[in-house]
Amino acid sequence: MAETEVMKNTSNEDFGAFVDKFLLLPPSDSPHHLPLSGLTFAVKDIFDVEGHVTGFGNLDWARTHSAAASTAPVVSDILSSGASSVGKTVMDEMAYSINGENWHYGTPTNPCAPDRVPGGSSSGSAVAVAAGLVDFSLGTDTGGSVRVPGAFCGILGFRPSHGTVSTDGVIPMAQSFDTVGWFARDPLILNKVGHVLLRSPVQDPLPPCQIIIPDDCFQNLCFQSNIIIPVVMKTIENLFSCQVIKHVKLGDYIRDNVPSLKHFTESESQEFMIPSLSALSNSLRLLQKWEFKKNHGEWVSTIRPHLGPGIHERVWDAIGTSNENVGHCHTVKTELRAALSSLIQDCGVLVLPTVPGPPPKLQTQPVRLENYRAKAFSLLAIAGMSGFCQVTIPLGMLDDLPVAVSLLARHGDDLFLLNLVQTLNDSLKEQASDMIKST
Repeated sequence: MAETEVMKNTSNEDFGAFVDKFLLLPPSDSPHHLPLSGLTFAVKDIFDVEGHVTGFGNLDWARTHSAAASTAPVVSDILSSGASSVGKTVMDEMAYSINGENWHYGTPTNPCAPDRVPGGSSSGSAVAVAAGLVDFSLGTDTGGSVRVPGAFCGILGFRPSHGTVSTDGVIPMAQSFDTVGWFARDPLILNKVGHVLLRSPVQDPLPPCQIIIPDDCFQNLCFQSNIIIPVVMKTIENLFSCQVIKHVKLGDYIRDNVPSLKHFTESESQEFMIPSLSALSNSLRLLQKWEFKKNHGEWVSTIRPHLGPGIHERVWDAIGTSNENVGHCHTVKTELRAALSSLIQDCGVLVLPTVPGPPPKLQTQPVRLENYRAKAFSLLAIAGMSGFCQVTIPLGMLDDLPVAVSLLARHGDDLFLLNLVQTLNDSLKEQASDMIKST
């Protein structure tokens, strides 16, 4: 690959999205007609790029690590498919947040809500796309780090089925959940990137066999449900048929079909929380902490890095984690995948709120964010623990704040889901625009 240095550090012109700007071109002997020819992309600072230090969102990490000897295969695949990289983007420290605020490098400015957080940990990658600085970008999603910033910044964000896209050359956070995800404004570009990274040929779109709406998730966990549900239902009725729509109480279904969740159910559930989904979140966060400790505990304990508010507490909590109940976490994952596979079925989709509501304001105290985080993770853990693919789709702006919805499909149904996004995207936005105008 050819490389030309352009600029270091961030500037106001790039919304604070980048930690390092440089140009990586496709191989010089590449054919002219490639699937991503002419497109530009950015890369989260968790991916190795030859000759550059992978900073992992933390200055002490960058200081104590050498430049990468090789480039992550997913980055090389994108370059070989014709796209050009313009640099590395800001991320939350050690990928351990969904806010997007970085104490060292600054917080990228959310282009659609500048007084709100951009979402993390792939904050800069989402902002670069939302601001129109690149056509698409690469991020990672462990607990929600593509889906959340996608929703907060009003763009498409795709988390693939766990294990389907290589994570070689990517700093691990928690391998049971780590995925390489991507952002785009255009569903066609989102789809093209997916074909490259999933190493799959183009497939003809298939109509969904069923669209499942979990009424309890919207009623209990999302205060924008009065907009989202009518928009989704009207779109499905217009493009397919109301007969494919099915309503369920997902919390009850998971409670009845994932018995190992009993090890993670709290005696007193928070108000407006769904107990089984709260337990699902507890199991994800425990396994995430344990794997983070195994990956980075020695470095954290030895270097004792400077960490920003919220991140510091989370990292050291993980370092103190024991492996008690970790075995039950893996059992929950197995049971949940089987249960949701049976519920959703082939070419089926589960509709979910991506997040509980609009992005929180900048510099909100961590303790005040806990209720939001708890609700968010009870939704995000569904894909995380099952390993299923999920996409967040922007619907528009309500009261100058972004509104989004997610679609989740079975493990391995990634191309079906990407095609469905292309089919639904314009109609969803049109219905949302009409709905918002009428409110």
